Amino acid sequence: MQKRTLWAWGFLSVPILFYVVIRFYPTGNAMVLSFQEWNLLGERTWAGLENYRVLLWDPVFWQVFRNTFMYLLLGTPISLVLAFFVAYHLDQVRFMHGTIRALYFVPFMTSAVAMAWVWRWFYQDVPIGLFNNALASIGIPQIDFLDSTTNALPSILAPAIWAGLGFQIIIFMAGLRAIPRSFYEAAKIDGVSTWTVLWEITLPLLRPTIVFVVVLSSIGFLRIFDHVFNMTSANPGGPLNTTKPLVLMIYQTAFDSYDMGYAAAQTVILFLILLVVSLIQLRLLRDR
Repeated sequence: MQKRTLWAWGFLSVPILFYVVIRFYPTGNAMVLSFQEWNLLGERTWAGLENYRVLLWDPVFWQVFRNTFMYLLLGTPISLVLAFFVAYHLDQVRFMHGTIRALYFVPFMTSAVAMAWVWRWFYQDVPIGLFNNALASIGIPQIDFLDSTTNALPSILAPAIWAGLGFQIIIFMAGLRAIPRSFYEAAKIDGVSTWTVLWEITLPLLRPTIVFVVVLSSIGFLRIFDHVFNMTSANPGGPLNTTKPLVLMIYQTAFDSYDMGYAAAQTVILFLILLVVSLIQLRLLRDR
């Protein structure tokens, strides 16, 4: 028994060491750094709560905070509903089922950078942009997608939702396939309507899958970066910072302003937001 225990700890030592070095140490170091001032070159100096005080009175931070939650509050429910709708109907398709499922999954496998630049091309003005060319062909004035304070955030959110849709569809289909067919057969024998089957059988039994998708999707939208950075590279964060998320603000503070302490404070805030949002969702969506 002792030999088996030693072998078990031997195998566990590798992932434990990985998480300590790659995960826990950087996290702890960032928390300590958030109370210091450092420009990557000089010595670290203790600043106490100064970084958090500056953050509290920074109007850009509150704009970014609002943008981050807009990505979350719009992106998560829209992607959840779309993914379930597609998965629910795709599960009933038998002709070319595998091919259709693969086509939905392709965007998830595509590089976020490449996808962002393709969508950026879609949004360009006439005669370059695909969307504005299509609008002009039917006599509709072109839309300023990425340089408008009202259109920029939804324009970036659309490809972000589309990019993650394939993964969510696959997860939902796995959850649907895991539901025993006997429930549906009994409902069919009893003459239960399709709508009732959906609300009383499918969705309740799909709750663990929904929890997983919601939490994972929420974390993804709270950490959105690639699409924003690449689609607004000429003006990072969009017009008047209307598309800038918290991760982009951290990046700019750290690697443009070299204010590592202030960037670490922003990182700690993001970590707390992720933690609180995930715990709230798990609390609300858990099985009763």
